[in-house]
Amino acid sequence: MNFKPIKTPKIAKKIFPNYIWDIPTKEKVIYLTFDDGPTPEITTWTLDVLKQYNAKATFFCIGNNIEKYPEIFKSILNEGHSVGNHTYNHLKGWKTKTKDYLKNISQAQKVFDIQTDNLELKNKVLFRPPYGKIKPKQAKKLADLGYKIVMWDVLSFDWDKDVTPAECFNNVLSKAQNGSVIVFHDSVKASKNMQFALPLILEHYNQQGFEFKAIKISV
Repeated sequence: MNFKPIKTPKIAKKIFPNYIWDIPTKEKVIYLTFDDGPTPEITTWTLDVLKQYNAKATFFCIGNNIEKYPEIFKSILNEGHSVGNHTYNHLKGWKTKTKDYLKNISQAQKVFDIQTDNLELKNKVLFRPPYGKIKPKQAKKLADLGYKIVMWDVLSFDWDKDVTPAECFNNVLSKAQNGSVIVFHDSVKASKNMQFALPLILEHYNQQGFEFKAIKISV
């Protein structure tokens, strides 16, 4: 069985202290995040489930998907969730020249700006690198541009075909704690596991008195 790093090791957080891995707090707060949308039906389903539990989340959106489904993107904003840049077409930073990577992110940001119109987007500076793979030079350039790089504390592995829906749920349940940033995906590939696990996670932590908040970083 392959080892799956569900919980981000403390050493990784120390090596890259400028990344947001979690949001330390003594309060019962968890930060759900969703990558790779917006996606027809799946993102809408996710928004409906979050609304049932009065939960807020952060959606790291792909620019190309926003262009194709602007109405879903606006629904995310209108319902009070945060959004972040996830590149224009899901580039892997390790395999991309820094100049091209930044250009791709800028292309995505232009889509964000066009689609937000007059909606207040306080945290447009949030960025999550696809696959979590980004070169130090790329990260520094983004920081200089004002972006806050958001990684994670807990991976659900909802996209992994070798992970069952029950395992996906248990991945989160076994590792999430106060201030955890949890990764799900509102994508077709992850939909089976995510749609099984998300309602159970919301129900469980809701009963434990937790609140689900969107990531808000002041500019």
